[in-house]
Amino acid sequence: MSIPNTSYSVLFSAGESSGDQHAAHMFQALQQQCPAIRGLGMGGSKMRQAGIEICVDSSGIGVIGLVEVLKHYAEIQRALKQMKQIVTTEKPDLLVCVDYKEFNLKLAQFAKKQGIKVLFYVSPQVWAWRPGRVVTYGKAIDMMAVIFPFETAFYDAQKVPVRYVGHPSVDKVQPLRSKSEDFELFGLNPTQPVVGVLPGSRVNEIKRMLPVMLLAVKKLAERHPDLQFLLPQADSVNDEDLQQHLLNCSVPIKVVKRQAYDAIQCCDAVMTTSGTASLEIALLQVPMVIAYRLSPLTYWLGKQLVKIPFIGLPNIIVGRSIVKELIQNAVTADSLSAEIDLLLTDSVYRASCLKGLQQVKAGLGEGGGSKNMASLALEMLQTH
Repeated sequence: MSIPNTSYSVLFSAGESSGDQHAAHMFQALQQQCPAIRGLGMGGSKMRQAGIEICVDSSGIGVIGLVEVLKHYAEIQRALKQMKQIVTTEKPDLLVCVDYKEFNLKLAQFAKKQGIKVLFYVSPQVWAWRPGRVVTYGKAIDMMAVIFPFETAFYDAQKVPVRYVGHPSVDKVQPLRSKSEDFELFGLNPTQPVVGVLPGSRVNEIKRMLPVMLLAVKKLAERHPDLQFLLPQADSVNDEDLQQHLLNCSVPIKVVKRQAYDAIQCCDAVMTTSGTASLEIALLQVPMVIAYRLSPLTYWLGKQLVKIPFIGLPNIIVGRSIVKELIQNAVTADSLSAEIDLLLTDSVYRASCLKGLQQVKAGLGEGGGSKNMASLALEMLQTH
């Protein structure tokens, strides 16, 4: 579908690093199909680079957890007010809400009342949290674009328009170079094992996860002096946020910027926070341990609401535990280092993990998520 002479305006709302990436890739695919299209809205550096006019910078509001949201409540409310104002003044042809569920639900409800079409990209994980929310979202949107095949059933059951578009990470997770080229570029010894450290893409995740990960690094280095360590720095994380922790670490850790997939492919094992990163590591077929800590109150509330046994996307997709999950108090330097040690030294355990990761990759299908999203958006734009 190509409609080069038609000019549309699409308002994007992305509040987090992963949403910023998804929106950027979708807009690039949209531009290929409709060069005259205009994109504006809330997001970060990736969206800006893709040519979307950033009216609201989302870098300060990408937080997770009740306590964290309360701390940033004023900023989040200010951003929501600005986005509502843009809906009113710009009257876009389509609002694309990317993840960031509670914020975007409010924005979608507002836009719908203004007669704006709403496309929600990346379904809220209603299957994990509150299945009853499907109805609430159904009333606020015109179409739900889901990225996991099993999600369509939840919306079909409530007669909410839904389309499976494929997971954007399938296409996106491609290293720029070969593994041997990366070893040379990053100054790594190809005969010695490499461990990846992924503390997250949000500032509060770095504060909570990096110190304990660095203690695990120290234990691993004591046990295996030949180990090399890599830390792919998320675009949403400032140098200062990392360096204040790394300065106190006696073990050398190579920080890699803007080349996460190349860094990950060099690794023999990775310790990572829960989230999109765990899925990207799975697609790159690298064994991992998933760790996550929230504030005690947020964790307690989550325990009351979550209806599924896993937090890690690889485990959720396959429906069984293929990757070790460490949550809250279980996240210690001992538990993290012990799991990485196991993945590096126990060949049977490692092979079992890799077999599970192959199933994750197969379960996500062929890809084409961004292109499918662009086609869906154009379909909606052309339907009056």
